[in-house]
Amino acid sequence: MPFARFPLSVLLMALLTSQTLPAADPVAGSASPAPAAVVSRFEKWEPSIRKFEEQDAMNPPLCGGIVFVGSSSIRLWKLDQSFPGLPVINRGFGGSQIIDSVHFADRIVVPYRPRIIAFYAGDNDTAQGKSAAEVTADFQKFADLVRCRLPGTRLLFISIKPSPSRWKLAAVQKEANESIRKICEQNPCLTYVDVWQPMLDPEGQPRAELFVADKLHLSADGYRIWTEAIQPHLHP
Repeated sequence: MPFARFPLSVLLMALLTSQTLPAADPVAGSASPAPAAVVSRFEKWEPSIRKFEEQDAMNPPLCGGIVFVGSSSIRLWKLDQSFPGLPVINRGFGGSQIIDSVHFADRIVVPYRPRIIAFYAGDNDTAQGKSAAEVTADFQKFADLVRCRLPGTRLLFISIKPSPSRWKLAAVQKEANESIRKICEQNPCLTYVDVWQPMLDPEGQPRAELFVADKLHLSADGYRIWTEAIQPHLHP
């Protein structure tokens, strides 16, 4: 049977339409691959996440403990020294943003069925240009995930810290902190832990002794401030 002949204008219109139709929703079962930028964003954390999973396979943590999750300020925290006798689990991965913890929560938070989650992120988000509204929206995603997957678990948000190296971002960070504080006040399972104010000197500037040489990460004195701020919230 001979092939039908179509006018050139019809063929061009079909080609253009095929290139502009939106991809099907992957949640609805489409086989369309995720955008490369999205894949690469989370793929870079896979070695860290797999390492956590390997540790869990060798030595499974007890459920009902306290999971600390977030960026490098969590990863570098010597939790056993700060909170001796408490069942703490460190799942910080350096350089991460709030949305990264949302993405990996089902692998590094939910399996432990924690009584409390202590969460620090948002610092890197603002450094990468996210607005206060975007940081707040991402936190809401994390809070909603915790509410759905872990009903009854308390979520402590450690406020974005005032660091000398990122002091130019202070305005957007304070705005994000304030917006998240208001969200926490509306839900008894959410707690806002303020570390911003205790880390400022009488002139309202970040206290230099609370940071190491890079003026971003915390010194032992800085972690002491954080420990004092969060300690009262970790006991039943």
